[in-house]
Formats: sequence, structure tokens, C-alpha cells
Amino acid sequence: MEFKLIIKKLNKTLTSEEKIIFSKWYNESNSHKDYFNSVKKNYKTDLDRIDFEKGWLAIQGDLQITKRKYYWKYAIAASIALLISINFIFNKKENTKVIEPTIVKNNNTIKVGSDKAILTLKDGTNITLEKGQQFVSGNLESNGEEIIYKSKNKSKTEIAYNYLTVPRGGEYYIKLSDGTEVWLNSESQLKYPVSFIDGETRKVELVYGEAYFEVSPSINHKGSKFRVINDAQEVEVIGTEFNIKAYKDEIGVYTTLVEGKVTIDNGVLKQELAPNQQSKISLKDKTLTISSIDVYSEIAWRKGLFSFNSKPLKEIMVVLSRWYDFEVVFANKKLEKVKFNGVLSKKDNIEEILTIIKNANFINAYDITDKKITIK
Repeated sequence: MEFKLIIKKLNKTLTSEEKIIFSKWYNESNSHKDYFNSVKKNYKTDLDRIDFEKGWLAIQGDLQITKRKYYWKYAIAASIALLISINFIFNKKENTKVIEPTIVKNNNTIKVGSDKAILTLKDGTNITLEKGQQFVSGNLESNGEEIIYKSKNKSKTEIAYNYLTVPRGGEYYIKLSDGTEVWLNSESQLKYPVSFIDGETRKVELVYGEAYFEVSPSINHKGSKFRVINDAQEVEVIGTEFNIKAYKDEIGVYTTLVEGKVTIDNGVLKQELAPNQQSKISLKDKTLTISSIDVYSEIAWRKGLFSFNSKPLKEIMVVLSRWYDFEVVFANKKLEKVKFNGVLSKKDNIEEILTIIKNANFINAYDITDKKITIK
């Protein structure tokens, strides 16, 4: 069921057909009733006092941007219900017997991820960046939780590159010397120039991992374009916001356009993306395909959320393992294909995340031993 129907119910604007859909969903389980009542309660609160970072981004994928903005504040009310650990269920398995889980925690060392990275300078020196570790060199300055490069024109002979590597269990923000902002997700590496050559194409490389780019417009740099390259593709940008996911253990490279215009070039084809579209380049046969997606669900990680829209549990655990830095084993292989819908906070510890999934009857039990999680 679409979340917007809950809002329409609260506003008493459901059509006759929508009333039937809502009634069927509402009466399916007590969990649905509890969820609706929690949304109803939070819907009446003063939304100006709610932390928007905890907002629910997983609104129905086919909404237009204007509609998304309209439902945004109401979605936040729903997220409050989720984040206080109610039983969040939209795709609960039918006719499933609830089994009380056996949870074993032995020497659990799994921690919530944080802002941390390794900066590699042009001479090969590695600098640890994390909270409490300040670093200043040339035109860069870091307070340990982000890097800011000041604008500084360079000639061709002076250009130098740095690497920023974010490990498992980390994320990091960097502002390049041209004003472009980049958010790096866990297990990612970015290669970039310390300063760009004024008037020439600005080029960076996403070596691996995931990054969200908010590119400084070409008009501010004498018309110079911005390009992001990796082994599978080259993305040419005029001035826009987009996300690239290029993990080593995935089957493709995914580019999602939020705003503006980009061109994807895989060496064989060039395809232009429109907002709310995603390109996929298969690493097996190098084919390039484009599809429309729920872009806000795709980039939820940048807002401190996990948004899973009918994702198999195996894929979900891969995403979680990067942020919490653990190994996962499925004792019951059939559970790998079970699909889950939900929005979860990256600030929650792993036990809270697994409990929410368990309470939705998707798993029966889990064990945590050191940095290994076994799903049963």
C-alpha cells in the first residue's frame, strides 16, 4: 500500500476505491493498526520541532517532485513512529507462524559507523581522519570529520592528486577546490586533484564504492565541464546532483540522476540521463540500460537512513555489513531471497536494526559473535 493513502485517510480525502484498499491493509494485522495510530499521533505534533534528518525518504516512487515536497512533512511523522521501534510492516509474510527468536551475543564488537577516512597525499603519506584529529596542509583543512579544499588556481605543471579512502564502517564529506561537494559512503575511494586548472575540464575518479556529487556549475568555472570516471564508465556533468554506486562486489555500476543533466559513456554507447532515472552498466557484458526509479530511496544513505524498497534480505545485509563492518552468514539459504520494505536509521545499533526486521517476521532468529552475524 502507498504511504500517501495513510495521509489521505488522515485528511479524509480517500476515494471510494482507496477506502477499500486502506481498509484491507488496516485490518490485515494489529501491527498495521498500531502503525497507523502512531502515524496519526505524530501527524498532530508540531512538525517544526522534528529532526528532518530522520525523515522518511521512501515515499512512493512514481510521485512527482512537487508531490514529494507536499508529502515530505507528513512522511516525517511516519518516520518518528518507525524510529521509536514500533513494529514496522508493509509486506508482512502471510500465514507465517511467529517464532520467538534466540539471540546470542558473545563479545559483540559491532559498532555503528562514523565519519572516518584515510587521506593519501601526493607523496604517499597517509593521514588518518576522524573525530578529534585536525589536519591542515596547503589549501586543505580538516577537522577530522570533513575535508575542505580552498579555491586555488593551478598551472598544468603543478597539478597534484590526493586519494580519500573511506573504510567499512565509515563515511566522509569532502568539498573540492572548485566548490563541488562529495559525500562518500562506506568502503569507497575517490581520486581528485588538489586544485583544478581554471577553464579546463574538471575530472575526478571514483575508484570504487559509492559517492553523491553536488557539482559546482560550469558557469562558475569559465564553462569547464565536470567528469567522474571509473573502470566501467565516464560521466560528463554540466552542473547537477547525482549518485554513483560502483562497489567491487556488485554486478554493475549504477548512476542515479537527482537534478540537472549528465551523459553516461561506457566506451561503446553514450546515453543521457533525465532526473529520476538510473543507468546500469553490467560488469559482465558491458551493456548499458536506463530505468526510472525512486531516486529518494536510492540516496537515503546520504541523509543517515537505510531505505529498502522490496530488497532481498541478502542485499540488505550487504548494505548493513558495510556500515556496521561485520560478516554475515545465512544458516537458512531460503531467507536470502525474502524481500523487505522499510526505512531504518543509520544511528541505530545493529541489534535494533535486526530486531525490526525480526519483528516483521522476516527472520526467526540471529546470533552475533564478535563481528559475525548468523541469520536463522
